[in-house]
Amino acid sequence: MRTTRLGPQGPEVGVIGLGCVGMSAEYDPSQQDDRRSLEVLRRAVELGVTLFDTADVYGPFTNERLVGRGLSGHRDQVVIATKAGLVVDPATGREVRDGRPDHLRRACDASLRRLEIEVIDLYQLHRVDPAVPIEESWGTLAELVGAGKVRAIGLSEVDAATLERAAATHPVATVQSELSLWTRGPIAEVLPWCERHGATFLPYAPLGRGFLTGTITAARFEPDDIRAGNPRFTDDAIAANRRLVDEVRAVAAELGATAGQVALAWLLSRSERIVPIPGTKRLDHLEENVAAAELTLLPEHVARLDALPPPVGARY
Repeated sequence: MRTTRLGPQGPEVGVIGLGCVGMSAEYDPSQQDDRRSLEVLRRAVELGVTLFDTADVYGPFTNERLVGRGLSGHRDQVVIATKAGLVVDPATGREVRDGRPDHLRRACDASLRRLEIEVIDLYQLHRVDPAVPIEESWGTLAELVGAGKVRAIGLSEVDAATLERAAATHPVATVQSELSLWTRGPIAEVLPWCERHGATFLPYAPLGRGFLTGTITAARFEPDDIRAGNPRFTDDAIAANRRLVDEVRAVAAELGATAGQVALAWLLSRSERIVPIPGTKRLDHLEENVAAAELTLLPEHVARLDALPPPVGARY
């Protein structure tokens, strides 16, 4: 697989990574199967996938253990990224932000144990805690780098102003936010900031939570599936948004590719600083996603995709 650099001075990584959350949470809960997910993790290494993304809140905690097991024996071939700063409130079952220094230090040690590794390659602040100045949370992550527990640090779902404040304390290696053909907000300011500072942008949900593959035609989701309450996945929104995926499929047909591959190739065409992290727990989907690294869109294809209308329905 083609590679790019992770952050200003980081390792070379494949241009397609693997998001691991769906193996343990959020998507199609009844289809979660650790044995099958372990096969996907190991096959991903064989295919040249380098970057694997997890978080302590996925599960919670179970996804880090799964990723640690799946990548055991491949430590020198992979870059393991995890996140802290979101916790599940036991009273409500909802995720809440916790960017306090003491919490982040404890969370890092716990992630190292669950992943069964000696150092985290990329440690990310999952969300900025509005009750804690970014300088305090980010400074704590920088301390973890100095302590040798973490190699590089990144942020998730932040604006350019927050990135500037963080970068004044310690270099920002990565920014992880939702970015796809139907979620383009970071293109205006955050992606240019990454390009100026040598940071790598990691788009999560690069396939529009599955919609851009063209396989979702109705709102038939399990109650625990994150899409069940998402405004873009009501029957009316799905019907209205079909015009987007129809154009993606039309481009795919011209290229002899799949709609999902076109959606990933479009992201790769935006910047050399982009490494999408599509998630899957199926081998066939993994191989399809990885093949997108070799798909080249013609300028007229990019123009058509750039011209797609915004989706119906809020992001959350």
